[in-house]
Amino acid sequence: MIGAVESISSIQALVYEDGNLNSGTLEAFIQHMVPSIDYYPERTYLFAFLLSSRLYIKPHQLLHDVCQVCIRQQKLTSPDMDRERLKKFCPNLLQLLSEWTETFPYDFRDERMMRHLRDITQKCIAVDASQRKVVGQLMQALIKRLATLEKYEDVLARVNTAAAERMHALRANPASFQTNIIDVCPSPYVLAQQLTHIELERLTNIGPEEFVQSFMKEGTDDAQVRFQDLKRTKNLEAYVEWFNRLSYLVATEVCMHIKRKHRARLIEYFIDVARECFNIGNFNSLMAIMSGLNLSPVARLKKTWGKINTDKFDVLEHQMDPTSNFTTYRQSLKAAMHRALSAQEGACDKIVIPFFSLLVKDFYFLNEGCSNRMPNGYINFQKFWQFAKQVTEFIQWKQVDCPYPRDRQALNYLLTAPVFSENSLYLASYESENPETQFERDQYKTLKMQCSASQK
Repeated sequence: MIGAVESISSIQALVYEDGNLNSGTLEAFIQHMVPSIDYYPERTYLFAFLLSSRLYIKPHQLLHDVCQVCIRQQKLTSPDMDRERLKKFCPNLLQLLSEWTETFPYDFRDERMMRHLRDITQKCIAVDASQRKVVGQLMQALIKRLATLEKYEDVLARVNTAAAERMHALRANPASFQTNIIDVCPSPYVLAQQLTHIELERLTNIGPEEFVQSFMKEGTDDAQVRFQDLKRTKNLEAYVEWFNRLSYLVATEVCMHIKRKHRARLIEYFIDVARECFNIGNFNSLMAIMSGLNLSPVARLKKTWGKINTDKFDVLEHQMDPTSNFTTYRQSLKAAMHRALSAQEGACDKIVIPFFSLLVKDFYFLNEGCSNRMPNGYINFQKFWQFAKQVTEFIQWKQVDCPYPRDRQALNYLLTAPVFSENSLYLASYESENPETQFERDQYKTLKMQCSASQK
């Protein structure tokens, strides 16, 4: 590694502190990731750089630069190239490309990336025909990952279409909306398991680079990159939308019932579901359910809540208390992570699903609180290390397979059942329990007028 650093000019220096890479120029970092016959970058460095380099250079430009460095240093296109020497180099280059395509496959949705990949791998085959099989395996694995993503996006689109159609049918015939979630899935335990299926599926398809992209602004001066040119997936946004859907589905299920005892039963049911989500380690569904029960149209139903023993609800409220930056939740998350470390593969205890919006918020504040560059203009690699550390935990969480059996009817209901808008929730809430304050009475009057106008 020291030899690789020494080969870089002083203008392209890498700066170390206490043996750890601290800062440097973009050119030096690119040089540092390029393998040679007797050098291969540390995997931790490679992951950290590939993850965060997109703040400064587009992935297709980075791959182009890496290929050019390889061609120049190894004389890959020179008539007097040393084939025997290159036969020792090509496996290292293909290993680098393999790690890139395995960890950040979504980068290769860009045809420019695929073109660079095909070009450089063909040069490796021209040098050493025995690498053809390795290249074939690399390309097949990449195509399979991209096909999986396309299939997932197609499923999401069909689910969203089905949900929209059911909502349209409800507006056309409100009396048709009679089924509630307890009819579909009487067991809170089974529903918590189905929620875990949905969470893990959505979590699994989020690329690690999407966290970095989530706080990039279009036209970022420092990066000289266009956000839209980088953003090739919307899995992170889809996951946040799922959280919002679940919250509003909980509120809809409660508010759509005219009878108080039915509303109370639904609230108790969702409290039991939330508690089981906590036991599983599914903190995202837990927080979404608690958020739904705390939405104003539900929270204001005092007569309904009066029929419920709220002891279990209060315990869950404490677990998700935002005080001191969610200290209690973070302690529970650490306990779940510790439990997962000692669990066997395929065991339920392996599941850790974080409260996702808070995870994204942590990334945002890490980005805001850590400068991109040092006073001398060098890129601050300490920031790269911190991003990589947090994303590595996320990758471990998303690689867990859900051990529970699927209940297709419950899954379909969770994903496509009609969900009321905020105004519809308030209207249903006021019709269940009359407005109490002047503000509520005025709001109810306005909502009824809007509803009448829309029906004309």
